[in-house]
Amino acid sequence: QTTSSTLKGAIQLGIGYTVGNLSSKPERDVLMQDFYVVESIFFPSEGSNLTPAHHYADFRFKTYAPVAFRYFRELFGIRPDDYLYSLCNEPLIELSNPGASGSLFYVTSDDEFIIKTVMHKEAEFLQKLLPGYYMNLNQNPRTLLPKFYGLYCVQSGGKNIRVVVMNNILPRVVKMHLKFDLKGSTYKRRASKKEKEKSSPTYKDLDFIQDMPEGLMLDADTFSALVKTLQRDCLVLESFKIMDYSLLLGVHNIDQHEREQLSEGAHSTSDEKRPVGQKALYSTAMESIQGGAARGESIDTDDTMGGIPAVNGKGERLLLHVGIIDILQSYRFIKKLEHTWKALVHDGDTVSVHRPSFYAERFFKFMTNTVFRKNSSLKSSPSKKGRSALLAVKTAGPTAAFSASQLASEKDDTQYDLRAARSYPTLDDEGDSPAGRPDLLPCTPPSFEEATTASIATTLSSTSLSVPERSPSE
Repeated sequence: QTTSSTLKGAIQLGIGYTVGNLSSKPERDVLMQDFYVVESIFFPSEGSNLTPAHHYADFRFKTYAPVAFRYFRELFGIRPDDYLYSLCNEPLIELSNPGASGSLFYVTSDDEFIIKTVMHKEAEFLQKLLPGYYMNLNQNPRTLLPKFYGLYCVQSGGKNIRVVVMNNILPRVVKMHLKFDLKGSTYKRRASKKEKEKSSPTYKDLDFIQDMPEGLMLDADTFSALVKTLQRDCLVLESFKIMDYSLLLGVHNIDQHEREQLSEGAHSTSDEKRPVGQKALYSTAMESIQGGAARGESIDTDDTMGGIPAVNGKGERLLLHVGIIDILQSYRFIKKLEHTWKALVHDGDTVSVHRPSFYAERFFKFMTNTVFRKNSSLKSSPSKKGRSALLAVKTAGPTAAFSASQLASEKDDTQYDLRAARSYPTLDDEGDSPAGRPDLLPCTPPSFEEATTASIATTLSSTSLSVPERSPSE
């Protein structure tokens, strides 16, 4: 176990070197071979003609696919100097609440990036994923999938520590009153006693069903954008045979926050330093679902910090921060084993490790029917879509406490289904699509499959990449 401070130091030195070194190389198109390049540089503690002296043990630093990742950072509007400044100039903060994986997590001081240690298998899988994954991102930067900005390895004292740099879904400057890790499974999906004793516990599916039976209500436009994004993401994950991912959901309760500030006697906050939102493009929840269009009319995120406006069953105003996490535990490599014995001891359908199409289907259904609901009484104001739900609630007067009945999301009986045509609504086609005729839609997101098969075939030697055809009755 390399000590945390050594690891942090080595990461900062290594990234500082590799990004600086890269910026001297001219920009060019990403080629297939760029995905397989690994650059390696040795950092002796006494320094060398390329590297500075440092207080740590000698280490070697490897950068995977540097040119490809440079391109991805550019896609997200991250300038090399900002990337360097965030990662290397300020101390990294270790997060105390690692997931079940036992990975270490660091967040940069400016809240922009997460650095996570990954297993050898996961790093290998990310390398294989890169060509197809980013071809998909290129077509569609509106996604809740994790955004990977760099993959590195620190070798020291016979140990290899691999780290990935990603977008940070839950900004520390926003107080999360509730956190959930949701998979759409019910088997053992309750936060443990130990977890619940933490200052900021992460709850699970059964806790959500129990504590928020009305779900989270969004105005129609926001709901539609979210459903579309989730649908596209699930189909992409399924096409890569990926499973066991989760939706990380942070809930900031505006009304509760205002009450807390009053009780703490926080008076004028105007002179306080305003928290700064994230700089990377498409990195906030609202941008992830509103995608490219929103960049033009830049979403007004001053008062929402990029959260998605919603309302809970009590009528309290919320801001949601969401993203899909844990996509690197590829089913094909690791999960086959786990499923066979879990299925023996428990009804197979509810276990959270299942064949990818079933997993995607169940995940999508749970998110769009149980977690997020369309609320017809929250009408979007056309001028400021991004803040519509908040405005709808604000305009009802400062003290408006909505009763749940007033807000009862007219639970429209549309069961959103991953492959049914009805579940792919565009924001303007109110109801003229052939509902319930799954046979009228191709089984995969149309542009994705043709475009990527050629590229992926060379990287993933997996048998069939297309989504298996299934009869509607199944």
